[in-house]
Amino acid sequence: MVSAPHHLAAQAGLAVLREGGNAIEATVAAAATAAVVCPHRAGLGGDGMWIVHEPGRPPVSIDGSGAAGAQAEAPVWRTRGLSRVPAHGPEAACTVAGCVSGWQSALDLSARWGGRLPVARLLAEAIDHARDGVPVSHDQERCLRRLLGALKDQPGFSACFLDAQGRVPRAGTVRTAPALARTLALLGAEGLDGFYRGASGQALAADLKAVGALVSAGDLARHRPVRRRTLALTLGGDLAVVHVTPPPTQGLATAMILGLFQRAGVRGALDPAWARVLSEAAGVAGRIRDTRIADPRFMGVHAATYLSARVLDDLAAGLGLPQGTETGAAEGVRVGATEGDSLWIGVADGAGRVVSYAQGLGRGFGSGVVLPGTGVLWHGHGAAFSLDDDAPNPLTPGRKPPHPLAPALARLRDGRVMAVGCSGGLGTPLGLAAVFVRAALFGENVQAAVSAPRWRLEGDAGGRPAGVVAESRLDAAVIEEFSRHGQRVSVTEPFDESMGVAGAIVAHPEGTLEGAVDPRADGTVAAW
Repeated sequence: MVSAPHHLAAQAGLAVLREGGNAIEATVAAAATAAVVCPHRAGLGGDGMWIVHEPGRPPVSIDGSGAAGAQAEAPVWRTRGLSRVPAHGPEAACTVAGCVSGWQSALDLSARWGGRLPVARLLAEAIDHARDGVPVSHDQERCLRRLLGALKDQPGFSACFLDAQGRVPRAGTVRTAPALARTLALLGAEGLDGFYRGASGQALAADLKAVGALVSAGDLARHRPVRRRTLALTLGGDLAVVHVTPPPTQGLATAMILGLFQRAGVRGALDPAWARVLSEAAGVAGRIRDTRIADPRFMGVHAATYLSARVLDDLAAGLGLPQGTETGAAEGVRVGATEGDSLWIGVADGAGRVVSYAQGLGRGFGSGVVLPGTGVLWHGHGAAFSLDDDAPNPLTPGRKPPHPLAPALARLRDGRVMAVGCSGGLGTPLGLAAVFVRAALFGENVQAAVSAPRWRLEGDAGGRPAGVVAESRLDAAVIEEFSRHGQRVSVTEPFDESMGVAGAIVAHPEGTLEGAVDPRADGTVAAW
């Protein structure tokens, strides 16, 4: 089974499974296809994070993200008249794109399972779609219309994504990417490592230099993916063990939300306080994410410390207080939505192996810089850095920025394995936690949990919480609960993609599979 936010990506993964490929091989095929058919959410020029479950073994996390280039120092931006790393343009393209290296690291693990499909086969659908064309999706059109003003003048962007008259192509318009097709074909021939240390890498380095990005051939050559243990949290005694990716991702924030929520004593989905309490937990976890884990001065404290029972017990004090009690749980937390920032892909194969994978560009269409020779759209995760040396996340060569990507995987007490993910920028942990709570703790059908109405915290320009934005389908009693506790609530459309695009796959112990895809995008679940 494959769950992906575009039907062609799901079908590409399923085709690999039908040919005897395993969950990792299918994920690479789906991710490569997504880089072509969902260019606003993912691409070869982005980053990717993995959690891989193999029966009888601890889950493995793969960090396929890149660090700031050797020339990426704060004075460079200041000499260009900038007080912050911008969201778009060459100055935003200052970190290595790591997702292709993550694909290779995962395939190295796949080879130990007997995976033998060549890279050229795994990239075949992506190459075909880039060369022959694919219809623009509704999700892509919406994202492009909202961000057009910031993107249209970036190097290479208009020629790649707008029509001949410089207009946004309507959904259904066929779009080709011939330069990207050639790059994918070259990677199929020389191997994925070529993206960093081969002919592909040389072409990328020349392109990056031509557009003024601060990533060099040396930066690409030095890059390596990182394989490590997941962070794990046990919920409800042995109800579930939740596995998340470690920093620099938001995995820790996701796990902390779940651990704090469990301690608040919410009675279940019928308790209108559940969404408010989950949001308060997100506020507490967000402060840790923003002020400690991102800060080198606190790197002596392992992230797992924040998932210990003692720390979570202390942090949970005050959550779910009675009506009229001031909590201030979200104070100072950066909140809000990011347009089209990433996507999630889940895959399960016939041997019980499950992959939870997130891939992204930092925001819709990343930096907006399309490299002229290779056709690669470079990500903008470097915008998460600060040019202030005393900030928690200062820009430093060789350092990775805080990451919105946060795939999750849980082993449940009844033997089920649940892979779940959600996009949404800094709001990802709350959106993902809401889906998991409904599906794993409240016992809802996994598709119902993904489709259920969601909400997000909205911040003002100073990063302080300004209120709650809720889909109009959210229960009136839940909305009233927010209002009673001092949160200003505004209502948006019934299915609002700014809430993030979620998905899930559940592998049952008897061998059946259950999948879900978010109606807020254009995806599907494909199974065989």
